[in-house]
Amino acid sequence: MSEMGADQEGIDGVRMTWNVWPRTKVEASKCVIPIAASVSPIRSHPDIPTLPYAPLRCKTCISLLNPFCRVDFAAKIWICPFCFQRNHFPHHYSMISESNLPGELYPQYTTVEYSLSNPGAVPDVAAPQSIPPVFLFVLDTCMIEEELGFVKSALKRAIGLLPENALVGFVSFGTQVQVHELGFSEISKVYVFRGSKEISKDQVLEQLGLGGAGRRAVGGYPKGVQNGYASSGVTRFLLPASDCEYTLNSLLDELQTDQWPVQPGHRASRCTGVALSVAAGLLGACLPGTGARIIALVGGPCTEGPGTIISKDLSDPVRSHKDLDKDAAPYFKKAVQFYENIAKQMVSQGHVLDLFASALDQVGVAEMKVVVERTGGLVVLAESFGHSVFKDSFKRIFEEGEQSLGLSFNGTLEINCSKDIKIQGIIGPCTSLEKKGPSVADTVIGEGSTTSWKMCGLDKTTCLTVFFDISSSDRSNPPGTSNPQLYLQFIVSYQNPEGQTRLRVTTVTRRWVDSAVSSEELVQGFDQETAAVVMARLTSLKMETEEGFDATRWLDRSLIRLCSKFGDYRKDDPASFTLNPCFSLFPQFMFNLRRSQFVQVFNNSPDETAYFRMLLNRENIPNAAVMIQPSLISYSFNSLPAPALLDVASIAADRILLLDSYFSVVIFHGMTIAQWRNMGYQNQPEHQAFAQLLQAPQDDAKLIIHDRFPVPRLVVCDQHGSQARFLLAKLNPSATYNNAHEMATGSDVIFTDDVSLQVFFEHLQRLAVQS
Repeated sequence: MSEMGADQEGIDGVRMTWNVWPRTKVEASKCVIPIAASVSPIRSHPDIPTLPYAPLRCKTCISLLNPFCRVDFAAKIWICPFCFQRNHFPHHYSMISESNLPGELYPQYTTVEYSLSNPGAVPDVAAPQSIPPVFLFVLDTCMIEEELGFVKSALKRAIGLLPENALVGFVSFGTQVQVHELGFSEISKVYVFRGSKEISKDQVLEQLGLGGAGRRAVGGYPKGVQNGYASSGVTRFLLPASDCEYTLNSLLDELQTDQWPVQPGHRASRCTGVALSVAAGLLGACLPGTGARIIALVGGPCTEGPGTIISKDLSDPVRSHKDLDKDAAPYFKKAVQFYENIAKQMVSQGHVLDLFASALDQVGVAEMKVVVERTGGLVVLAESFGHSVFKDSFKRIFEEGEQSLGLSFNGTLEINCSKDIKIQGIIGPCTSLEKKGPSVADTVIGEGSTTSWKMCGLDKTTCLTVFFDISSSDRSNPPGTSNPQLYLQFIVSYQNPEGQTRLRVTTVTRRWVDSAVSSEELVQGFDQETAAVVMARLTSLKMETEEGFDATRWLDRSLIRLCSKFGDYRKDDPASFTLNPCFSLFPQFMFNLRRSQFVQVFNNSPDETAYFRMLLNRENIPNAAVMIQPSLISYSFNSLPAPALLDVASIAADRILLLDSYFSVVIFHGMTIAQWRNMGYQNQPEHQAFAQLLQAPQDDAKLIIHDRFPVPRLVVCDQHGSQARFLLAKLNPSATYNNAHEMATGSDVIFTDDVSLQVFFEHLQRLAVQS
């Protein structure tokens, strides 16, 4: 599945809900599924060339030279496909001809990357020294001894993995915030901030001695980066990893859990909000535009100062979805407002917040979501700092080589489109830069009202969903008069992990089609998997932003409209209904989306829901599709491992099932298999085949876990065991307690009143054919 997905994204990393576009706004609205593109801005691909010179821009619009430009080699002129402007090639392109093309005009290089020696300056200057990345660790100390032990050892390992030149800082917090001065290694020197009141960025700089003169000296960017730091005094708090590893390790050895007394029946006073605003203020004294990350390790809810999510009294439960719906969460709106301000500050500084939350109860991910999402940070939610979900994910951030996430910084994305195409906005980890232009749509979805976005942090898997609108009405351009092709260009500039500035340009083309005349081409260009993911992202956004939005009903109505428009049937005859193969998987995706954790928030905390949605919004299409509709593989004696239906009927006593639902990977042993394993048959030489059967799903699960971030939770369970619920919750309930007598022996039933996929289909057919 993932190979197929990777292939479909091709060199460009772009997938669209519709691969041919209807000409007019009216026809587009009849398509039901919005016109959207999923874009992976810096996905690695072996065939993307890196060009060592600066790109050519069109003099009217901002688009860059690309393979779709028309070129007059004799006159040395290129015509921009977006605005039809004629541009002269500069002198250093004088040697070009049909047989001597520059890299960006090769037809297969629709995506190219330019390595810019000095962004915005003359091409071919000496490359600047690369800017070291900054990692500021912010550690919660209000936790039990054992948890603190786990998190300390994870931190020590991480510091050992950092590049030598990376700058490292350390802030710990409990009832108060302690900023540790690492440059003062004789004794440990700490600046303490009160956790109960809000502190502005200027106050932070003043108290740390970084105010006034120090900050003016920072302007020397990027000449002599280190000197800039030295004169700003930041080097007292941020040191190269190689210089402070020993100091940090001994500091961590001495670090104790928060010593502030906690009254019985009360929560510890934890000032997460102040700690994050102090950390953001400290990074504000660094050079703007350095790749800096705050890595926050939080072990419980904020109960002190701004950003508080719950009172200290343990008899008050942390807010639930019901409380949020009824407006009965007194701290929620104020905390979100506080974090929105921090998000604004961090985006203007170009810095990232990564959040690692490990606790049995909630810590406030739902409130902090706005900062993590707008700065493009990573988020991991686990039950404990000792759990493999946290430990392995945390290690992955700092690893090099194949495993590396390719963390990049300071990205901006610009989008150009052909006339008549408007951009409504983006869902995903970015912030609108409010840059107006003719291609900005009136309606806004997500981060909109702009043609340019900021991505403070991005990595190889970051993916954004762009929503488009078509502005032309029927009268303005009769078909056949204008260009049959439409063009989109995505321009991403970013700082790669080595600190060099890169510019990646992806130009794609699709065809206009007059869908009023023939919808056949439109149907052939439908991408079911992308459409399902786009609908999931749009539903999640609506659930968060629209009062009283009924997600299930909205999804059902959209699906019925889609089937009425594109199905083949005789009016009022459900039996005659058939769907083109290009749409045949889509209803099943919608059935699973309705039952998924993105739509059904019952049984999940607001933190979990926020976490699931953040990952849904930033992962690529194949990964996001698995979150909505998990994949199931069956292992048995008499056949090779094979995909199985996501249905309770796939359970059999003599089978092992492997379920990948993205957040967890479940290995489920049928009853007989579990009994044989408990008797130890696999250890007997004559039952070699059984030992191999038990091993196969384990190996496959390892492969899935190896490539994924955050690392999924591995659940190994047996039929009728307590953990079997991880599998049963995801299966189609074709067998429930109502029809259990019809089932084969050895299979299972699900105790639910949910409708099965078959009943769902029958209802859908009946409603789709209604006149």
